[in-house]
Amino acid sequence: MTPVELSRTVLRAVRRAVDEGELRVAVPQRAVVSVPGPGGCGDYATNIALQLARPAGQPPLRVAEILRPHLAGVDGVADVVVTGPGFLNISLGGAAPVALVEEILRRGTRYGYAHGPSADVVALHCPHEVRAVVVMDAVARILRSQGALVRTRCEAALEPRWADILGVRVDAHDVQGSEDSQGSQDSRSLDSPAPPCFLVRPVPAPADPLPLGRDAARWALLHPAAHDRPRIIDDHLVQREGNPLFRVRYAHARTRALGRNAADLGFAPEPGRPGPGEDAQNLLAALADHPRVLARAAADRAPDRLARHLVTVADAVLPLLPAVLPRGAEKPSATHRARLALAEAAETVLAGGLSLLGIDAPEHL
Repeated sequence: MTPVELSRTVLRAVRRAVDEGELRVAVPQRAVVSVPGPGGCGDYATNIALQLARPAGQPPLRVAEILRPHLAGVDGVADVVVTGPGFLNISLGGAAPVALVEEILRRGTRYGYAHGPSADVVALHCPHEVRAVVVMDAVARILRSQGALVRTRCEAALEPRWADILGVRVDAHDVQGSEDSQGSQDSRSLDSPAPPCFLVRPVPAPADPLPLGRDAARWALLHPAAHDRPRIIDDHLVQREGNPLFRVRYAHARTRALGRNAADLGFAPEPGRPGPGEDAQNLLAALADHPRVLARAAADRAPDRLARHLVTVADAVLPLLPAVLPRGAEKPSATHRARLALAEAAETVLAGGLSLLGIDAPEHL
């Protein structure tokens, strides 16, 4: 059962509780499932009981106890435990890691994207400042990944170098009070009433980021939270572990190299059990959390959430890589193929995430 399928399972449990008269609430449109936090257990946790407690007029723990049996009896769910103020912690059957890797490899870099257009129409507006334009560009990319129709506008025409070096664009800009439309990236009609406008105004860049080049400049502007002052320094170009951008791109390049090396050895990735060890479990948890991170980054208009998550994925996959290929005279086994599939899933998430930030995912580094 994948995270998306589990979310639907949670909603069906709420629906059953409502149909049986145990809860009197409107069934929400989505249920968030994520890796259990401190004090949690199992494969995933959901706060749906806390979300429904107020409209249900009952304590969260009581709502959780009502929902628990509706979840525990579902195929693919091994156990459900209530912890804390009312979190439902869900343990899945043994095929959960396999299904997760299969889903990532099947969906490719669109893993975590919405399955179709949403009803959301979002208008973004930013001042004529380089960081604001880059952040708005990344926010628009992430929102579109979640199915939203996005219109972007800058208060003045972009500097040509911003477009050429940083790869940014806007749908329209203000020119003496009028609009100069450059067209929308979405094929749906734009004739509907204008949506509420969201102003993208991060703390401005303290220096010109263009000398850093596209990838390092975009990372320098996007990795800090909007309220933090970005550091426009050459450290973003240094290829060492202390540079988060380097770790993310290095992890991507290393996993790509492993795939090539495995092909030379005559074996291919195959989702399965990667064997015991904390490294694989940490990576599986980070990959399972990717759809939630994308959804929160879109909802909060915060590309820094995605940037930090990519660092988490990179830091989780790097310790696993030395155990992917067989050593010496060792023959490739099912475990090697499963670890290779897991590494390839991490590479897919890193490539997709970097693309949403407008940053290149290199084959070699």
